[in-house]
Amino acid sequence: MSVVKHFIEESVKKAKIDEFLRNEFERAGYGGVDITKTPLGTHIVVYTMRPGMVIGRGGETIRQLAEQLEEKFQLPNPQISVAEIEIPELNAYVIAARVTSALKRGVHYRRAGYWALNRVMEAGALGAEIIISGKLRTDRARYEKFRAGYLPKSGYPVMKYARKAELPVQLKPGILGVKVRIMPPDAKFPDQVHMAEEILQEEVTEATEAAEATEATETPKKPKTTEATETPKKPKTTEATETPKKPKTTEATETPKKPKTTEATETPKKPKTTEATETPKKPKTAEKTKTKAKKAKKTKKTKKTKEPEK
Repeated sequence: MSVVKHFIEESVKKAKIDEFLRNEFERAGYGGVDITKTPLGTHIVVYTMRPGMVIGRGGETIRQLAEQLEEKFQLPNPQISVAEIEIPELNAYVIAARVTSALKRGVHYRRAGYWALNRVMEAGALGAEIIISGKLRTDRARYEKFRAGYLPKSGYPVMKYARKAELPVQLKPGILGVKVRIMPPDAKFPDQVHMAEEILQEEVTEATEAAEATEATETPKKPKTTEATETPKKPKTTEATETPKKPKTTEATETPKKPKTTEATETPKKPKTTEATETPKKPKTAEKTKTKAKKAKKTKKTKKTKEPEK
C-alpha cells in the first residue's frame, strides 16, 4: 500500500467515526472528537456539552462505545475520555447542530443564520461565517452566506486556529448543507501590529501595578508594628517595676544622708581655718608698726635729750 492510500484511508476512518459519534450523542450536545494513536493504543477525546450522558451510570455507555469502536472500525485498545465544552457558542459543531435543528423545525434560513451568527459574535469570536446551501426558495440550488468580523480564508493562522464543521439536513425540497467557520478570540495573526507607544504605556502600567502590589504586600510586614506590639513585653519595664523593691537601690539613695559625707563636705568651711588665716595677719602688722613707731619716738627723745649735754 502506498503512503497516499494509507493517509486517505485514515482520514476516511476518522470521518466515519465522527459521523457515528455525532449520531450517537446528538442529544448530549456533541462537539467533535480528537483521535491520536499511541504505543499503548488509540486515545479518543469526545467533546460534549453534557458529559454525564456520554459517561452513563458507572461508565456503562463508555464501555459499550469502546467495544463498538473496536469492532466496527478496528481501533486497537481504544481509550475514551470525555471533555466538557466550556463555551458552546465558540464550537462549530454545536452551532451547526443548532442551525440544522432550527431548519428542521421550519424556521426561515435567514432567521436561523443571523441568530446563530449573533450568538457566536456575542461570545467573543474574532470572526464567523455560516453558509447554508441547497434548494432554499426555488428548485434551483444556491447558497446564502452570513459573515461577521475578521475571518481570513487561507494561511497558517487559519489552519491552526480556525474551527470548521459541516452538517447536512434532510428537508422536503431536498438536502441542505450547513457550513460553519469560527475564528476564536485567542487566535494570533502575523499582520497584527503593536505600536511602540502602546507597548511602553503597557510596560509602565505593569511596572506601577507591580510596585503597588509589592508595597501593599510589604506594608503589613514592617517591623515597626511588631516593635510597637513587643515593646510592652520587654524586660526593661519589669526591671523598672522591680528596682524600687531591691535593697541595693535603697542603700544608694540613703548613702548621701550619712554624717561622714556631710563632715567631709563641711570641714573646709570651719571657722578655725578662717580665724587662723585672718587674725594672725592683721595684728602682727599693726603691732609691728606700733612698736616701730614707739621705738622711733624713743630714739628721737633720746637724741633730743643728748644734744644739750654736748
